[in-house]
Amino acid sequence: MSYNLLKGKRGIIFGALDENSIAWKVAERAKEEGAVFTLTNAPVALRKGDIFRLGEKTGSEVISADVTQVDDLENLLQESMKILGGKIDFILHSVGMSPNVRKGLHYTELDYNYMMKTLDISAISLHKVLQTAYHMDAMSEWGSVVALSYIAAQRTYSSYSDMAQAKAMLESIARSFGYHYGKKRKVRVNTVSQSPTITTAGKGVGGFNAFYTYANCMSPLGNASSLQCADYCITLFSDLTKMVTMQNLFHDGGYSTMGISDKLINDCFVCEGDCNEKLEGDELTIGKK
Repeated sequence: MSYNLLKGKRGIIFGALDENSIAWKVAERAKEEGAVFTLTNAPVALRKGDIFRLGEKTGSEVISADVTQVDDLENLLQESMKILGGKIDFILHSVGMSPNVRKGLHYTELDYNYMMKTLDISAISLHKVLQTAYHMDAMSEWGSVVALSYIAAQRTYSSYSDMAQAKAMLESIARSFGYHYGKKRKVRVNTVSQSPTITTAGKGVGGFNAFYTYANCMSPLGNASSLQCADYCITLFSDLTKMVTMQNLFHDGGYSTMGISDKLINDCFVCEGDCNEKLEGDELTIGKK
């Protein structure tokens, strides 16, 4: 169902890799809500070819851009404004990649050159997008920038590796730049911390199935889907959220505020062996005291 929430708005969507990606769903929903936009991804990702199908479906032009290169970003913004006929009203930053994760390197054995690439691609790129748009005065007043994050920015997920640092930096950049952009052009900058989502990128993280199942059992509403995340992003691009900025917004079915759930207690945890025997012994000792 469409509500014309983005009627007349112009945008740029980063990171639509394939039909499973959140950015892909955001593009589809933005089209349904009346927006016009360009699609962009790195040259290596464009070789996969799927994004051009999305472009045809949404009537959007695809512009190649390496999000770590300021020259590419300047060209992207300039071309997008030319194609769309004016300044940009919304940007989705859905970009993340860790060479350390891809190489399967343990967190205690990170390659620091790879780590710098992780931070540059997954976090500093947001600053580059914002700073480039800021200097070019490319965003409309009351525009909105949304970047996708994950709760590993605040909590330890043993196999999420240096992507946890990248997400923490991403959220910090949104807060810091959100202040300056808000003062200059009333542009809002937020991050959305999404449930574990079955995407090509998500499945690349070690232990993803456990992440997904655990969060689904913990959350009273279950995991949020990629389409539901897209719906949430649409509201943040719309005029209904003009006073929301510099926030990390959890979109996770309640997972982020849970400690343990009945479902986990009753269906998932079966304590056996030495740990259980020791616990029972300790409890008996405590009871005697």
